[in-house]
Amino acid sequence: MSVERNKTKSKLIPILGFAAVIIGVALYGLIFLNQTDNTIQGEADVTEVRISSKVPGRIAEFLVKEGDMVKKGDTLAVLSAPDVQAKLSQATAAEQGAAAQNEKAIRGTRSEQVQSAYEMWQKAKVGVDIAQKSYQRVQNLYDKGVTTAQKRDEAEANYEASVATEKAAKSQYNMAVNGAQREDKMAAQALLNQAKGAVAEVGSYIDETYLISPIDGKISEIFPNEGELVGTGAPVMNVMKMTDKWGSFNVREDKLKNFKLEGIISAYVPALEKDVQMKIYYIKDLGSYAAWKATKATGSYDRKTFEVKAHFVEDQPDVLPGMTLIISE
Repeated sequence: MSVERNKTKSKLIPILGFAAVIIGVALYGLIFLNQTDNTIQGEADVTEVRISSKVPGRIAEFLVKEGDMVKKGDTLAVLSAPDVQAKLSQATAAEQGAAAQNEKAIRGTRSEQVQSAYEMWQKAKVGVDIAQKSYQRVQNLYDKGVTTAQKRDEAEANYEASVATEKAAKSQYNMAVNGAQREDKMAAQALLNQAKGAVAEVGSYIDETYLISPIDGKISEIFPNEGELVGTGAPVMNVMKMTDKWGSFNVREDKLKNFKLEGIISAYVPALEKDVQMKIYYIKDLGSYAAWKATKATGSYDRKTFEVKAHFVEDQPDVLPGMTLIISE
């Protein structure tokens, strides 16, 4: 009888133990899992600026290293771009040629050519005087009936030809004195301006081989090594703007009533064991890709998640990007 009783006990012990586990899990779910989460966790962040170049080149030298503080306008790195230097030489040569042509158009004809044109004009004037006198003599003889009409016509034609030659010589002299036409001068100036623009364009590419910091900040990351080739627009390094820190939190919409634009919230920084004051400046839903949570097990409706961003009210130099921020409700 006692043996059967012992067998019965040995069978009941596992059953009671399993039942105790089930009851414990149920109680844990009732007590803890149904409790409303009263903390919101976020993360500190900082605005970063990516430093890159418009032209491809090889990293010739880094003038900073990760962790260095830099000022706006500091040179961070130098690229080697020999093909851009070659283009600058070509553009400079083209500019010099255009400048010479423009100078020639401005100065006009050389003094020797002007003098030659003047002498030809004077020679033509003398020819007109001689032809006029000869024509007058023949005309007088013709009036007296001494010479024929043919001789008079020949003398008249010679005189008129001399007058035309004198006018042409004077026109050539005036052209020599005035130099190039106004349109020619404008064309030469336009070509010079075009060449100057090409030089300025290539010069801007040369400037891009010197990577300059656009802000005061701290070097957070450097991607390539010295000697490596980087492409157009490829990021070379990041600069953190340490004066522009902020925190980001993911908040379900049922808790959003406590977060208002321009509102002040208090966050705890576990790494520093202190509270900080923050001012909300951004609230936006995270979209369909964010986590949704049902209000009831049977459905009803889902609670959407919003991203809330806030600036630190006071400067917090000890708060580093990536540090945890906790909001307790």
